[in-house]
Amino acid sequence: METQLTEQENSRALEMLTYIEANPDITQMTLADELGVAVGTINWYLKRLISKGYVKVKRAQRKKLRYIITPEGIALRANLTVDYIKTSFDLYRRVRERSNHCLEQLKTAGYNEVNILGDGEIAEVISLTCLEHGVSLTQSQNAPKIRIEGIKLALILPEDVPDPTSSYPTHSGG
Repeated sequence: METQLTEQENSRALEMLTYIEANPDITQMTLADELGVAVGTINWYLKRLISKGYVKVKRAQRKKLRYIITPEGIALRANLTVDYIKTSFDLYRRVRERSNHCLEQLKTAGYNEVNILGDGEIAEVISLTCLEHGVSLTQSQNAPKIRIEGIKLALILPEDVPDPTSSYPTHSGG
C-alpha cells in the first residue's frame, strides 16, 4: 500500500502512530497537546490514517474511542521510521562533510579556534567535529566564525570583510 504522503505528513503520521501504539486509548485532545497542534489537525490526520487502513477505531465506552494500529499501520510505521533514520543520517553526513571542509580551511589559514554562530543539532555536530580536529570553541567576536545558514555553513575568517550588499562572506564552507 503506497502512502502518497508529503514529508511533513509522514513525520506527523509517524508521531501519531507511535503515540497511538503506546496508548490506544489516547484522546485527540491529548494527541494534539503532545504534538503541539490543533485538535482539528489531529482529526484530519486520523481520518486520513483510518481511510488508508492504517488505523481502526473501536468504541471503548459511550464517548471513548480506542485507536488500533492495523498490520498495515505497523508496516507503515516501520517504513517511516527507517526513512526518518536514513534522512537523519544523510543530514548528519552532509553537516559533517561541510564542517570538515570549514575546519580544513580554518587550519590552513592558521587558526585553531572558532566561534559557532547558531545553535541546535547542527551546531552540536559542528562542535563534535571541532573536538575531533583539535579546534577550540570560543565566544570571542574576534575569532573566526562558522555561521549556520539552514544546513549550509559559512566560514568567516577575521580578515574577511563581508560585502555589505551580500549576506554571504567571501569564504564559504558549503
